[in-house]
Amino acid sequence: MSLKDRILQDVKDAMRSRDKPRLATLRLITAAIKQQEVDERIELDDTQVLALLDKMCKQRRESISQFEKAGRDDLIAQEVSELELIQTYLPEQLGDDEIAALIDEAMTATGAASIKDMGKVMGQLKPKLQGRADMGAVSAMIKAKLG
Repeated sequence: MSLKDRILQDVKDAMRSRDKPRLATLRLITAAIKQQEVDERIELDDTQVLALLDKMCKQRRESISQFEKAGRDDLIAQEVSELELIQTYLPEQLGDDEIAALIDEAMTATGAASIKDMGKVMGQLKPKLQGRADMGAVSAMIKAKLG
C-alpha cells in the first residue's frame, strides 16, 4: 500500500470514528497532495509525498516557534498535534551519529574539502535523508565540518 493510499484510508477511518481533529489534519495533508498533483499534472509517488510531508513538518515547527514568541498557547497546541500526526507518516528519524556518518561518507565520495563543495554533499545526502532528518540541521552539520 502506498503512502498516499494509507493516508486516504486513514481519512476514511477518522470519518467513521468521528475523530474531528485527526480528520482535519488528514484533510490538510490530502489537500496538499492534491494541490501539488494538480499544479504539476503528475501522480505523486511515495518519495514525493515524503518530501511534501517533510515540508509540512518544517512549516509546523516554524509556526510553533513564532507562536511561542507571541505567547499563543492555543495555537501552539493545534500546531503540535498536527506535527505529531504528520510525523507518523514519516520514516523513523535518524540520530546525530548516523547523520554524521552519512555526512562523512558523502564528503569522502564527493571529495568535498571546502564550503564551496557543500552543494555536492547536500545533493548526495538529500535522497538518503529526506523525511528522516531535519535538512536545516544537516546543513548546519555540513557547514561545521567544511568551514
